[in-house]
Amino acid sequence: MVKRAIVLCSGGMDSLITTAVAKRENDEIYLLHANYGQRTEQKELKSFQRICKYFKPDGQLVVDIDFLVKIGGNSLTDYHMDVPLNHLTDSVPNTYVPFRNGNLISIAVSWAEVIEAQSIYIGAVEVDSSGYPDCRRVFYDQLEKAINLGTKDETQIFLKTPIIDKMKHEIINIGRELGIPFELSWSCYVNNEIACGECDSCILRIRAFKQAGMIDPIPYSIQIDWSEK
Repeated sequence: MVKRAIVLCSGGMDSLITTAVAKRENDEIYLLHANYGQRTEQKELKSFQRICKYFKPDGQLVVDIDFLVKIGGNSLTDYHMDVPLNHLTDSVPNTYVPFRNGNLISIAVSWAEVIEAQSIYIGAVEVDSSGYPDCRRVFYDQLEKAINLGTKDETQIFLKTPIIDKMKHEIINIGRELGIPFELSWSCYVNNEIACGECDSCILRIRAFKQAGMIDPIPYSIQIDWSEK
């Protein structure tokens, strides 16, 4: 049987490394990207396209789910809300897009049934992240059960989260071992050209590169001392 997988690829660093892992573990990979009206939609799409060019997947699909803008409730799609800067919190930040990953997985399942993919990969991180509830492994365990109850009897789909229990610097080390060019990815929640360096995602990324003893190849709008850990 041909091992076939769909990878949810936002264009971020976690999805970049997850794509590399999926490529190594499967015969065929298919990359799925969603535009949902986020502030950095343009840059994330460009990163996705560059990742596709690098990995040469067997198929790629871009979907528009801008209904998430109409639903709102988060600072990534609602410009009336401020993205938190220079502040990591133990509570769920307003950059959490309600049930975004559940929506994305649902789309991937529909595609998986059509192309007979056995696995769906997502670069969710639970232990070293912003604390989004739809990035927990328990969520994917239960969702996997629901998927296999709601699809054809002959269909069996596994939700793969290969980096969910990794620290960010460990994820970077995986990418380094695989020789992945990190400049293909984009993590900033705010800007499309030069990363702000101050949003949750930038802070976590910068800290991880420092802990890994590397310099992040993407540009930042603030001065960063890469020798400090």
